[in-house]
Amino acid sequence: MDTSSDSASEPTSDRKQTVWHTCTSEQIYSLLETSPQGLTAEQVNKRQQQYGANRLPAPPRRSGLMRLLAQFNNVLIYVLVIAALITAALGHQVDSGVIVAVVLINALVGFFQEGKAEKAIDAVRNMLSQQAVVIRNGHRQQVPAEQLVPGDIVFIQSGDRVPADLHLHKLKALNIDEALLTGESVPVSKQTEPVTAEADLGDRTNLAFSGTLVSFGQGTGTVIATGADTEIGRISTLLAEVSTLTTPLTRQLDSFARWLTGTILLIAIATMMFGYWIRGYALGDMFLAAVGLAVAAIPEGLPAIITIALAIGVQRMAKRHAIIRRLPAVETLGSVSVICSDKTGTLTRNEMTVTSVVMARCSADISGVGYNPHGTFTCHHQDLNLHNLTELQLLCQASVLCNEAQLIQKEGEWLIEGDPTEGALLVLGAKAGLDLHELHQQMPTDDLIPFESEHRFMATLHHDHKGTGVVYIKGAIEAVLCRCQWQQEGDISSPLDQAFWIAQQELIASQGKRTLALAMLHLPEEQRVLHFSDISNNLTLLGLVGIIDPPRDEAIDAVQKCHQAGIRVKMITGDHVITATAIAIQMGITQSPKALTGHQIEQMTDTQLEAVVEDTDVFARASPEHKLRIVKSLQAREHVVAMTGDGVNDAPSLKRANVGTAMGVKGTEAAKEASEMVLADDNFASITYAIEEGRTVFDNISKSILFILPTNGGEALTVLAAIALGTLLPVTPAQILWVNMITAVTLALALTFEPTEPDVMQRPPRNTRNAILSPFMIWRIVFVSLLMVSGTFGLFLWERSNGTDIDTARTIAVNTLVVLEVFYLLNSRFLARPVLNRDGLLGNHYALYAIALVMLFQLLFTYLPIMQLFFHTTPIDAAAWGKILAVGLVLFIAVELEKTLIHRARADQ
Repeated sequence: MDTSSDSASEPTSDRKQTVWHTCTSEQIYSLLETSPQGLTAEQVNKRQQQYGANRLPAPPRRSGLMRLLAQFNNVLIYVLVIAALITAALGHQVDSGVIVAVVLINALVGFFQEGKAEKAIDAVRNMLSQQAVVIRNGHRQQVPAEQLVPGDIVFIQSGDRVPADLHLHKLKALNIDEALLTGESVPVSKQTEPVTAEADLGDRTNLAFSGTLVSFGQGTGTVIATGADTEIGRISTLLAEVSTLTTPLTRQLDSFARWLTGTILLIAIATMMFGYWIRGYALGDMFLAAVGLAVAAIPEGLPAIITIALAIGVQRMAKRHAIIRRLPAVETLGSVSVICSDKTGTLTRNEMTVTSVVMARCSADISGVGYNPHGTFTCHHQDLNLHNLTELQLLCQASVLCNEAQLIQKEGEWLIEGDPTEGALLVLGAKAGLDLHELHQQMPTDDLIPFESEHRFMATLHHDHKGTGVVYIKGAIEAVLCRCQWQQEGDISSPLDQAFWIAQQELIASQGKRTLALAMLHLPEEQRVLHFSDISNNLTLLGLVGIIDPPRDEAIDAVQKCHQAGIRVKMITGDHVITATAIAIQMGITQSPKALTGHQIEQMTDTQLEAVVEDTDVFARASPEHKLRIVKSLQAREHVVAMTGDGVNDAPSLKRANVGTAMGVKGTEAAKEASEMVLADDNFASITYAIEEGRTVFDNISKSILFILPTNGGEALTVLAAIALGTLLPVTPAQILWVNMITAVTLALALTFEPTEPDVMQRPPRNTRNAILSPFMIWRIVFVSLLMVSGTFGLFLWERSNGTDIDTARTIAVNTLVVLEVFYLLNSRFLARPVLNRDGLLGNHYALYAIALVMLFQLLFTYLPIMQLFFHTTPIDAAAWGKILAVGLVLFIAVELEKTLIHRARADQ
């Protein structure tokens, strides 16, 4: 890096290339032509013109009209529009209106959901600070944050949101919560010394980043980046560039719709030509027959059924704390093969907890997680008697008194005010039976040395009512151990065994826990002021505590459930690799200590990352770009990826993932707006419930498709058979529309309410490369279509051969078609399992209601005079109904036998 006078005269020449965290404050002043007294008014004006306002630019967007029109650019929509035009031409305005309504509703839903997705970028832009305290011309003043420029000297303190990216040069106990950028669960202690060029974002401790929150302390820094050049600005730009993937079902339906449209048109044209050229029918009659065939074959109710199935899935998921923001994401969940999860707050509780204590004579494990002050102390699974362990009593007392946090209970929930690590120490004391408030009254604080990054410890001086003076110290083990000469063993102090404590510290760290040392020192009664020299040596070490953000118990069970369902779980976190790996092993995500860091990912090409991403389950120190690359690499290997996150740093990967999942309680608005699903309880277990519901939704959509297509196929084949044999149509186009409107929608709708099948989470994820119609489904469609045309057309020919008039024969044919669909609805409740049992026949009350409703409509269709006028139906007798029911029963038994044979054939393979 060049810091000569030549480069200093051009403060912007090296800005883009400068590795800011490797610079000293003097180098920053030189590069940006500034000083501790700040910029002059002239410099500020010139730089505001050069760099623009300190705000994130709004990305270019399509107009609302173009967004709305884009919703109609879909082949399936074209099919629906054609169906609407055909039904309108046939004089069925009501049917046409229903189809048009479906088209408009789908378009409006897509329009509004796309508008919500664009709010993700706005949510990031709104996270910037509104005001800033700067030093200009040697004077401190408050200015709007958007007026900041590189080179400004900015003052920040507890409670502030950092207004721009800063290089820190002066601070006092400054700790900043950077979770929205890095995902770290604890605030970062800042310092002013340069760090290595390879340092990950979370390790650049001499920088403060725009949008992050000052937890406590004060600091002063030089603005090194504003607006889009900041870290949060870079994420906003990245988010705007990320394209949202279409869902597997959307892609498959598009492909299916194109295939179906082409097939129907070809068959209709071929039928018209066959009748005209081969059978000698009039061209006009053949055109109407072709229209009837198209009306019979087009499953105009299918989009509505799929939409309803997805909507029911949304309602079910909401009851299990998973809020769906984009309707197609419901089905996509059922295809998920990899879940990339953030650690903090999703897999873990985001509540720091002391889980182990090491003392000279023994170690203890502490039960209970989070801030609830209830738990037990055990050693080798045996409860400890705290009254017999003086050193443990002293350690817990030190953890409470050398502390500035507060433990409060609000609306039945235990909360911490202050630093989470200090909160964990308060809870430790409460679990030991200490009355926190009373202890502070008995031993009030007379003086303290606050924690600062330079010395890495905190010390407090206390006197009890007898005048006894004691100092309690807590801090990093390397900062405390070097000041100790003694260690507490029961009621006495013995010489310090330094090797023992270092070994214990390494053991705690290997478990992914943060280690703190606690010590004490007695002072004379008259000393009421605490100096650094007082605690330079001769301290007595009380012990070590291991602190961790513990895994959620239900998340551990959920990970196991995912593995049973063939779903890989991968942890992607900004936390340290040791902590991440320890949590991952503890949760059963992986059994291997293998992990990749953000720095290692940066050294890899996309091809190299794709080669290792499959077998790596832990990614640590990951930046937004790293997370995005990981998601893309998994998708390149044809995985359907669900991504969880709560911070701004997660927003780009949430948007790119097939199912972006944001945390509803502790998640940022940016993360929520970029996602398809929001977890109302921030719980990983809710994702597995959502996947289960997603698989159920796809099962029910498959059942609906497998019900609708054979019914349409049976109708179309009936028309084809009549033309091929040169007979009158057994059903008219108007009657076909009646059947489609009444049965296809009403009966198929019942299948969208099917409960979850028992083995749904024991199957592997659905392969999204497969067509929506599997070979088995095509066989079933053909098989049932042939049964339906045989029953309908066969009974029609039978009636005509016995002299039945055409209207009566058609009435029998239409009712036969409907009854066949009723029986087939029962078959369709289980794709492969038999339904000849109580659960199969009576397990879905909605199916029974739908059957009753359809049969009521059919009675009206047959016997109501006005219906007879519109549809040319006639009353039929009980004997005709008997024949109709007998044909339906034959189809029901045939399909059940087909299931048995196929099931047996699969079992033999």
